[in-house]
Amino acid sequence: MNNLYSRTWDEKRDFIRMRVDTEITLAVDNSDIKVNGYCRDLSGAGMLIEVEEELTAGATCRTSLPSSNDAFPALDATVKVLRCTQVDENTFQVGAEIVE
Repeated sequence: MNNLYSRTWDEKRDFIRMRVDTEITLAVDNSDIKVNGYCRDLSGAGMLIEVEEELTAGATCRTSLPSSNDAFPALDATVKVLRCTQVDENTFQVGAEIVE
């Protein structure tokens, strides 16, 4: 029987995650703060970003994710920081929701 309940958690996601390794800049709304990092994975609803400084959960940021393929435009988006977890002394992982 193959139904919604028999699938694994990853298969139940609304959007498939794509592994990427692309430089990204986050411009934190209502401030002059710009944070550089790397987008590690991307889905239709969000992204996982690694940065060197902590971002506050709930913050919104403008970002542009360049395209490596001329057939596809860059992704210009507003994202909301859902969580920011320290991985090591100089690395934070940011789970961000694409809101626009």
